[in-house]
Amino acid sequence: MTPLQTYLQLVIKENSLNEFIPEIVSCFKSITLGKNEYFVKEGNVCKYFCFIESGILQHSIEISGEEKTTYLGLKNTCTSALQSFLHKKPSRKNIKALSECTLWVISVTDFKELLKSNKAFHQFYFNLIENQIFLIDDYRIDLLTLSPEERYQKLLTTEPELLQTVPLHYLASFLGISTRHMSRIRKLIK
Repeated sequence: MTPLQTYLQLVIKENSLNEFIPEIVSCFKSITLGKNEYFVKEGNVCKYFCFIESGILQHSIEISGEEKTTYLGLKNTCTSALQSFLHKKPSRKNIKALSECTLWVISVTDFKELLKSNKAFHQFYFNLIENQIFLIDDYRIDLLTLSPEERYQKLLTTEPELLQTVPLHYLASFLGISTRHMSRIRKLIK
């Protein structure tokens, strides 16, 4: 079983829908992005929705000439500039590879067709969006209620591999902390 098939089964959570998964997988194709290559650049339309088999995709925006990380797409997750992808609008963000990435991508035409015709894909998308809303809500609450040290500690507990694989300045930006403050926190918390 491929990582994409395993991920689909995990997100769908209903064994009765497993028979529809091969059709979903057949609509995806594999691509590779080299380090620092863009999945989409701000101002361009995002062509794909993707499953990340390996690597890390950084979502970022530029504010006053400074890059701000808004999200990190990790191995065995899905990502896209969703509004751009679904509505063919220019993306408001960049998505680039922080390391070499193997991605499974699907076009908007195939994506929308699967949503209409494939029960498993419809359930997959519903569960995926629901989970993302939960994560966004938790992230926003954490930004407002946790100190920078507590946010870093939570990251240590929930996503320890990020600390090994993502450069410090991206993590600091993602946590809403300056790089200097992040260095101090890392020295204090080990």
